[in-house]
Amino acid sequence: MTSRKQNSTADNLIHDGRVSRILEEAIIEDLGMGDITTEAIIPMSAAGHADIVVKESGVIAGLGIAAMVFRIVDPGISFDSIHDDGEGVLAGTIVASVSGSLASILKAERTALNFLQRMSGIATLTRTFVQAVEGTHARVTDTRKTAPGLRILDKLAVQLGGGTNHRFGLDDMVLIKDNHIAAAGGISRAMEQCISYLHSVSANLKVEVETTTLDEVREALKNKHIDRIMLDNFSLDHIKQAVQLVNRARRSSKNSVGRTIEVEVSGNVSLENVRQIAETGVDYISVGRLTHSPEALDISLEVSPKQ
Repeated sequence: MTSRKQNSTADNLIHDGRVSRILEEAIIEDLGMGDITTEAIIPMSAAGHADIVVKESGVIAGLGIAAMVFRIVDPGISFDSIHDDGEGVLAGTIVASVSGSLASILKAERTALNFLQRMSGIATLTRTFVQAVEGTHARVTDTRKTAPGLRILDKLAVQLGGGTNHRFGLDDMVLIKDNHIAAAGGISRAMEQCISYLHSVSANLKVEVETTTLDEVREALKNKHIDRIMLDNFSLDHIKQAVQLVNRARRSSKNSVGRTIEVEVSGNVSLENVRQIAETGVDYISVGRLTHSPEALDISLEVSPKQ
């Protein structure tokens, strides 16, 4: 069983078939035909207790997922979360305890910790970026640069770190990128084709276009169906100018009433410059490194010594 003190978002994922399949495959990958060492040393009848300890300060994320791993390995294991997913914790903190069959605990240990460490690393890095832009209008968002097969968990970790999710997959929204533009023969043609296609299939999706120059921003703004403009690898000065162009378009009487055009910055974003970018007035700052190269948080499982 699991503690009632778990993040509600993670609890909801228990009923998501994608998550169950991910965890089951990971357990099979690690366990193979069985844990030979544990089976040789630990009697199946032996009960045990273990604490999950954070070895460095950060944001804990994935306790609900870890609990699911233990339960899949052995439904009789008790998993008690002492802290909540998304909570900042200090080095040395016990974030959860596990009790039940000692053999089952050891069989589930590595898989549970792998998810917990990766998700906590993502959440910790996300929280650092979110804190860096605190007090501005900008929101930190992720990308599709996730570990293959783990996207749902990577993006959950971003949420738990205080970030927002960009599209989950290619079917969430229209995002016209540089290769689409090159293939179509320009921004205007690419956008026209996308809008025509959306109308033909009666799809009501947001439309975002990637731009690399101020002239492309101007061209994108001519289309009344644009919802968001991505500024890819813009200098700080050009970001400011692009925001001014979009603000003018927002105020223009030629645009439909209530039209909102969002601005997203992508590329060359770091902790050193993210605050300056946020202060230009952009709506979103996408950071690929949140999920494509996170540093795992150091977390261990420590079994109580045999009395």
